[in-house]
Amino acid sequence: MKSKVFFEGIRDGLPIGLGYFAVAFSLGILARNAGLTPLQGFIASFLNVASAGEYALFTSIQSKASYFEIALITLVVNARYMLMSCALAQKFDTKTPFINRFLVGFGITDEIFGITIARPNCIQPVYNYGAILISVPLWSIGTSLGIIAGNFLPARVVSALSVALYGMFLAIIVPPAKKNLTIMIAVIISFATSFLCSKLPYVSQLSSGTRTIILTIIIASIVALIKPLPDTENINDDKNDAKLTSGSLTQEER
Repeated sequence: MKSKVFFEGIRDGLPIGLGYFAVAFSLGILARNAGLTPLQGFIASFLNVASAGEYALFTSIQSKASYFEIALITLVVNARYMLMSCALAQKFDTKTPFINRFLVGFGITDEIFGITIARPNCIQPVYNYGAILISVPLWSIGTSLGIIAGNFLPARVVSALSVALYGMFLAIIVPPAKKNLTIMIAVIISFATSFLCSKLPYVSQLSSGTRTIILTIIIASIVALIKPLPDTENINDDKNDAKLTSGSLTQEER
């Protein structure tokens, strides 16, 4: 039974890993510009497994940020994984050993979280092990190959591949911004304030990593206070109350 679940994880993780490989290749170009070797890029990707986190990491290294700034900006950018871990923690069987919880938490990415949370019943760690086993190595190898390719490809091609990474981030933020006005406003404000902070006196003297940390915390906090996400349970309760009032609640819903 466990082997069957394990291979299901490999099956579901393979397309994720192939997508990771392509993205990581572009990140490898960025890592190469930051001066990392293929081995260093592999280790950085293996321990991070996050496109936004690694982008922040490699750009911070390139701008010669301090170790503290690099650690802090990586923590801030990857903070969403703590929320995903909290959500998945509710799906573990109470008898699941800590080591299994730890290893599943290590391999959480947006996509692996999605396929895990969608599975019925309790989390089966072997499923995540299968998904991680195929996706994380492809991610790490993609970064290494990107660094190697950057050392041999012409400068124009390397520059073009570097731009492709920014296109990937635009592809991530544009669709949700088109659907949600709050996200669109937050994105526009982020672009504008980032540009202003690079030009303003005193603030522009801060490293790009420090400016990113400050802006991320301030803008995210303001948006969360002004426009918090609705409570799903309360929404469902309100709908049921409305059905009760109208007398349309079914016997099963009651």
